[in-house]
Amino acid sequence: MAGWCQQQQRVSSWPGLVLLRLTLALYLLYPSSSALPRDTQASGSPVEGHKVVSGMFSRPVLSVGYHKIVEIPAGANNIRIQESVKTRNYLALRTRSGVSIINGNWAIDRPGLIVAVGTRLTYRRPNEIRSRTGESITAPGPTKEELHLYLIYQQPGPSVYYEYSLPLHDTHTSPEPHTHSNTPPAILPLVETVGPTYSGSDDVNSGMGVAINDVSGGRGHPNHVPSDPVVNPDLLAPSYGWISSGHTACSTSCGGGRRQVLWVCVETESKTTVPGDLCSHAQRPQNQEVDCNTQPCPAFWDLGEWSECTRTCGPGSQQRQVICRQALRNHSNSTATLVAVETAQCGGHDRPETTTSCQLKICSEWQILSEWSPCSVPCGVGQSSREVVCVGNQGDVEGDDQCNLGVKPAPLQNCDMGPCARNWFTSPWSTRCSTECGEGSRSRSAVCLLDHVTNLPLDGCDGARPQEVMSCDAGPCHHRLEWYTGPWGQCSAECGNGTQTRGVACLLHDNGRLEAVDQSNCSHLDRPMSSQSCHLKVCGVQWYATDWSTCSRSCDGGYRVREVCCLADNVTPSDLCDFSATPESREECNTQPCLPETVSSCSDQYYNCVVVVQARLCVYSYYRTACCSSCSVITHTHSSRTTSAGIDFPR
Repeated sequence: MAGWCQQQQRVSSWPGLVLLRLTLALYLLYPSSSALPRDTQASGSPVEGHKVVSGMFSRPVLSVGYHKIVEIPAGANNIRIQESVKTRNYLALRTRSGVSIINGNWAIDRPGLIVAVGTRLTYRRPNEIRSRTGESITAPGPTKEELHLYLIYQQPGPSVYYEYSLPLHDTHTSPEPHTHSNTPPAILPLVETVGPTYSGSDDVNSGMGVAINDVSGGRGHPNHVPSDPVVNPDLLAPSYGWISSGHTACSTSCGGGRRQVLWVCVETESKTTVPGDLCSHAQRPQNQEVDCNTQPCPAFWDLGEWSECTRTCGPGSQQRQVICRQALRNHSNSTATLVAVETAQCGGHDRPETTTSCQLKICSEWQILSEWSPCSVPCGVGQSSREVVCVGNQGDVEGDDQCNLGVKPAPLQNCDMGPCARNWFTSPWSTRCSTECGEGSRSRSAVCLLDHVTNLPLDGCDGARPQEVMSCDAGPCHHRLEWYTGPWGQCSAECGNGTQTRGVACLLHDNGRLEAVDQSNCSHLDRPMSSQSCHLKVCGVQWYATDWSTCSRSCDGGYRVREVCCLADNVTPSDLCDFSATPESREECNTQPCLPETVSSCSDQYYNCVVVVQARLCVYSYYRTACCSSCSVITHTHSSRTTSAGIDFPR
């Protein structure tokens, strides 16, 4: 400063010095708008001429809906809005006039690029599994309208960080200059700090970094005109330049981030910081970014989304994927390279739960809507039914799968209406006698029926079967010969061609007496057929089986076998039979227990002496007396087996 004063003394007679003095004096009287009051929301700006406004919005509990966070003025740059943690909440933006930009009117927009209010807004929503941070909105700016930031609250504990920068000339209004003249001078500020106003003394406050003194070392006469000034331009116009003043904060704390180099304008000789207007913007270095915090990030638990509940109602469970991951490298587009690592690298933190309980709603229940219906039969055993439905917790009828089928009330049950009445029903007697002369017969049919018309076997009715044939007399016969035939027998084949036969006899009628005579006596009469072909049905392929073999045991359960094969009409093997109806080729037989032989010399006093023998109680004298016969046989059998060298004869 002393050197600057001495130089000024040598050139005090130069007329330009007067103008410089006036300029500095006016600047001191009317400070620049760059001198701002302290703002608790503003931080040091990484860009000269701007201030950064930031804040954190967090509330423990809010009501569900839209909640305003902040109003971002028009002209904002470098807008960055970020949820601190991933939640079910959403960010929303709209203009001051109420025009929705992102997630308005309860409609959630898809993430992507949105062009609005003169800038490009990037809306990001985190990946469901990999990301641990919440939604974000970024925009380079500047914005042409005021933006209102909202939170759509759905989950407790929201936390939203917001940040934007504003030009200094837009954030504060410069105070009106105080001057004695009617027209304030249009003088650009030279420095950012301001001292006391010029009071007519020889120098200006040294806080400006500049002092101006009279060249004579004292006060000159106001009318004095300096002569022959000697001016050194280098001394009058100090040089300024750009130097690095540090870096911005690293964009990440680990995994490799970026930070920008900060440049300030300084006076070259004293390195004093001066306003950026004094330096040439053309010579300002380009914005430079350097790497920072390149160490890998600590491993963390990556939590996936919960799966759907395993039950649509009632207690169920949900699963999610929990993986230990580590961010190796962060990228400029807010993404990172993540890799799965060993769970031990996630430190001493307990691994989050992968399974949790859930219940979407209370399960539906069964309701009985009707009483039991009448039995399906008037007698005997039948069924009755009732209506059973599944009803939801709102009273609506739902599908049976919505209720617990294991506890469904029975919709059907058996009912016993008591024994059915059985009666014999008979047809009328035939009107003609069976013979033209002599004694014959008249017939009728008898069937056993239930009172609700169900056929039973003929021996199913109580009481004797009604008479179906009765005798009749067609008048005397005198030496009359006649062929008599019996009923046709069964067809010799159940399917295909077969033969059936009947008996044929020549009878002589003589005064009511029948006598069988030689068939040659009736040779003059047409002899009825005694055999005929029959065909019940077409056989097709069917199962054939041999007779059963002899049972392997006579008592206590044995088995017998037979051969079964599938044959076609021409008695050739075939594979076209219904294998679900294959006849059994092996079956049990003689399942009755083997009864002990009795001894005639004594008898059993109880009917269940077989149990005494099976329980081996014959060793006691009481049981040997009460079950004498059975115990004697067992004693005899054991003696026989012992003498037979251990051979066990079949019982």
